[in-house]
Amino acid sequence: MTDELSIRVERSFTAISPESWSRLSGASKACSTLAYNPFVSHAFLSSLEESGSATAETGWLGHHLLLETDRGELIGALPGYLKNHSQGEYVFDHGWADAFERAGGRYYPKLQCSIPFTPATGPRLLVAEGLPRLAIQNAIAENLKEVVRRLGISSAHITFVPDEEIGVFEMDGYLHRTDQQFHFINDGYANHEEFLETLASRKRKALRKERRAALENGISIDWLTGSDLTERIWDQFFKFYMDTGGRKWGRPYLTRKFYSLIGERMADDILLVMAKRDGRYIAGAINFIGGDTLYGRHWGCIEDHPFLHFEVCYHQAIDFALSKGLKRVEAGAQGEHKLARGYLPVTTHSAHYVAHAGLRRAIGDYLARERADVEHMSEVLGEHSPFRKGERQQED
Repeated sequence: MTDELSIRVERSFTAISPESWSRLSGASKACSTLAYNPFVSHAFLSSLEESGSATAETGWLGHHLLLETDRGELIGALPGYLKNHSQGEYVFDHGWADAFERAGGRYYPKLQCSIPFTPATGPRLLVAEGLPRLAIQNAIAENLKEVVRRLGISSAHITFVPDEEIGVFEMDGYLHRTDQQFHFINDGYANHEEFLETLASRKRKALRKERRAALENGISIDWLTGSDLTERIWDQFFKFYMDTGGRKWGRPYLTRKFYSLIGERMADDILLVMAKRDGRYIAGAINFIGGDTLYGRHWGCIEDHPFLHFEVCYHQAIDFALSKGLKRVEAGAQGEHKLARGYLPVTTHSAHYVAHAGLRRAIGDYLARERADVEHMSEVLGEHSPFRKGERQQED
């Protein structure tokens, strides 16, 4: 490229035009370089801000890095937020903050480059279609360090980074952290029954029994997407979210307006799995539909029934993914109970730039040990998968 490039920090995502953002790989169904990821779409990110879910008032002050030509053309981006806490991130650094502040340092504010409240791997170093991808990614990663220095803050954290991007950050001196999730990999199964046939007999029987038990007491399941997602449906789902979210987090992160906005802007990218009993919905899970992946996010209920959580969140997600030919289901953070239901351990990645040399060295030492522990745990869990010996799925 012959254009002069510069980095700009934009505090309001709504100030970024949907048209320019849609040309970035992965952020739009029209782009072909990467599979569409709904969480980096303009519709999703703008809805978080406009709904009051991710704003300065909630501790998520937009600091989105935009790489532009001298003609003002957006050719690369990295969504980011200046934060004064570590909530809603799913990659925990509270210990780092406590240690640094006990030593007299100031950990907050920090720059968090991620999708708020969303523990899903996806493109972070976004590049416009048809441009030299690696060169632009390197430019964004390098400029991010300069932004940290210019702001005078402690660090920048890029979480849930895809495999193909983590090397860019490592080459630029970022620390590499790993963790673990559980994903279902579609090995070309025609349906759920064909998938079950690959499991050990005892596991197969247990899951069939579990699915039957979940639907006892007259419970049925509906898949709602597109025009099915009315305001009345969102009202019902929001009750589930508030009930369960209030018990798990104290204060749920997402506002009611958020659901109205995504229902208006990206309804075809959303799947609600809703459980009904006696003519009313009693539980539901929200999923987002990507180019090749179904992303399970959160669930809620107003009645407790044995195994209903597993049915609504995991089994139904597999059914939908197989029916649509999707390659995988990502079922969110944590949860070793997913292993018995055909979700295998997968390593997730994050990158961290720490300005203070002493803190950077201490965290680097810790991460080296943590990566070894994560790798060992993945091996151990992989040996306890429900698949018949010799038929265990392989991660792409």
